[in-house]
Amino acid sequence: MQSSVSIIMATFNRAHFIAETIESIQKQTFKNFECLIIDDGSTDNTFEIVQPVIETDQRFKYFKRTEKYKKGLPGSRNYGLDIAKGDFIVFFDDDDCIHSKNLEINTKILETEGIDFCSYQKKPFFDKLPKEQDEESIIIENVSSENVFQVISGQISIASCTVLWKKNCFENIRFNENLMYAEEWECYTRIISNQFRGVQINNILYFNRKHSNSNTGEFYSNNSIQRKSKNDAVLLIAKNLNSKKLISTDIIRYFVQVSYKFRDYKLFQHLMKELNLPFLKRFYWNIYYQLLQLKKKIAKTKKKIQQ
Repeated sequence: MQSSVSIIMATFNRAHFIAETIESIQKQTFKNFECLIIDDGSTDNTFEIVQPVIETDQRFKYFKRTEKYKKGLPGSRNYGLDIAKGDFIVFFDDDDCIHSKNLEINTKILETEGIDFCSYQKKPFFDKLPKEQDEESIIIENVSSENVFQVISGQISIASCTVLWKKNCFENIRFNENLMYAEEWECYTRIISNQFRGVQINNILYFNRKHSNSNTGEFYSNNSIQRKSKNDAVLLIAKNLNSKKLISTDIIRYFVQVSYKFRDYKLFQHLMKELNLPFLKRFYWNIYYQLLQLKKKIAKTKKKIQQ
C-alpha cells in the first residue's frame, strides 16, 4: 500500500498568493496526499479563493483554527498535526510554490534509506517563479544529534518548509505556541535531539517567495516581537540540549555570539543561568563576551583613524 503525506499549510490573509501555492501542490506527481489548510483568522477573501478547490478536489480540506490553539503559525501548525492522517508530514507556506516532484522524491528517499526525515534545498524568488530543474538526488549530509551544532548554527540549513518528516517524529512533540519567530528552529532541534535521524539532499524542491510582509522579512526589519521570540528560542534550545547532555563549547560560543550580535547582555545572563555552569566557566564566558565588545570598539577606532 502506498504511503500517504499530510501537507499542513497555515494561512492568514494571503488570498493574493494562496491560489498559486495550491496550484503547485495540485501538480505534484505524488498523488496520495491530503492538504490541510488551517486558517488563522483571515479577514480577506481567502476562503472564497480556496472554496472551489475544496469542493472539487477532496484532498484539500479547509479548517479554521479553534480556540484550543493560540493564534499564530505554531498554533495553526499544531492544529494540523493533531488532525493529520498521513504517514509523513510536511509544512508548506501559503505564499510559496513547490517543485512538482517534491513529494515523490522525498517519500522515496525516506522509504529506501530507512530514516526519519529528509531535508531538501529551496530557492528564493520575487515575481518570476524559477524554472524547475530535474537532477539526481544526492545525499549531501547525514543529520542527527551528533551534528546538532551545525543545525543550530545554520551550517546545515533546515528550514521550516524544506523537510518531509515521518509522522512519529511529532508523536510527543509540538511547536511552542509562545514563539512567533524561530519556532521551527526550536522545534526541529528538539526532534533531532531525540535521536531521530535524517539526511539532506541536493535537490531544489521548494521556491520561497520574498516580500516584506513575510515572517523573516519582519525579523530583519527589527520587529520587536520576532526579536524577543528568537531570544526565547535560544534559551529553550539551550535548556533542552543541556538536559540531554548535548550542549557543547561550540554551541555555547554560538549563543554567546548571538547575544552579543543582538546587543543583549540580559540574554547572555539568562543563558548563563539556564546552563547552570560552574563559576570558572561562567567567568570565562563573561570575559569572552567582554572581549567581543572590546574587539568591536577597536575596529571602530581603526576605521576612524583610517578615514
